[in-house]
Amino acid sequence: MVGQGEPPGISIGRTNVNKTQQTLLLPTYDHRPGTGPTLVFLHYWGGSARTWDLVVDRLAGRDVLTVDFRGWGRSRALPGPYTLDQLAEDTIAVLADAAVTDYVLVGHSMGGKVAQLVAATRPSGLQGIVLVGSGPAEPAAHVTPEYQETLSHAYDSEESVAGARDHILTATELPAWVKARIVTDSSTVAAAARSEWPLRGIAQDITEYTRMVDVPALVVAGEHDQVEPVGVLREHLLPYLFQADFAVLPRTGHLIPLEAPAALAAVLTTFAPTN
Repeated sequence: MVGQGEPPGISIGRTNVNKTQQTLLLPTYDHRPGTGPTLVFLHYWGGSARTWDLVVDRLAGRDVLTVDFRGWGRSRALPGPYTLDQLAEDTIAVLADAAVTDYVLVGHSMGGKVAQLVAATRPSGLQGIVLVGSGPAEPAAHVTPEYQETLSHAYDSEESVAGARDHILTATELPAWVKARIVTDSSTVAAAARSEWPLRGIAQDITEYTRMVDVPALVVAGEHDQVEPVGVLREHLLPYLFQADFAVLPRTGHLIPLEAPAALAAVLTTFAPTN
C-alpha cells in the first residue's frame, strides 16, 4: 500500500474556519436516518441530489445522504472554486456536519472521481466505495483538448441537454418526467461549475490518490455506456484500486441511477448490507 497521506487541496481537517462559517458555506444535502452504514450519494456532472431519488426509493429503511454539489442544484449560489478538490473537501465537511461516522461513498461519473479523492484521505468511518460509471483515475485517451471543448458546450441550452441525454447519456427510454428533470438539473448550475468538469476535472489524473484508497471497492459499469465505457473502466480505473469487484449492468447507458435504479439498489445492498 502507498503510505498514509491526503491529496493536496483536501485540507478540511486543517481548516481554521469556524463551524458557523463552515455551515454557511456547506452545500445543501439531505440526510434520511435509517439503518447503516450510511450510503452517501455523489452525483454526476449535470445532476443533483435528486438524481438518486429512484435508487433511494428502493432502499427503504436505509440511512442515506444525498448532496447537491457546490454550484449545482440548490447549491448553485455557493461561490467557487468548483474543482474536484473543492467538491471532495465539501463532501468531508458535509459528513462532519451530518455526524455520519459509518458510511459507504457512492459516486456517479464526476461524483465517482470526487469519491476517489475523499477515500484517498482514508477518513475514519469509511467502509467502502462504489464507483458508478465513474470518471476513471487515469484519463482515457479520447479525452483530448478538442473533446473537452466540445463537451463543455453539451449543456449550453435545453435543446443541447436533450440531445446529449437522448443520444449519448442513455441507452434506454426514460419516463417523460425523468427526461424533463435531467434537462432542469443540467441547466440549474453556476456557469463556472458547468465548465469546470469538461475543461479541467475530466482530464485530471488522480491515479496517485486512487492508489491510496484502502477500503473495498465496487465499480459498476453500464453495458452500453458511451461516456465511460466498460473497457475504459477496466483499463483506467480498476488497476488503481486496492481491492475491487466489477459489475456490468445490462442494457443501460451512462445514467445508471435513472436507467437501472432497481438493479443498482440491489447491487448496493449486496455490497453494503445493513449492520
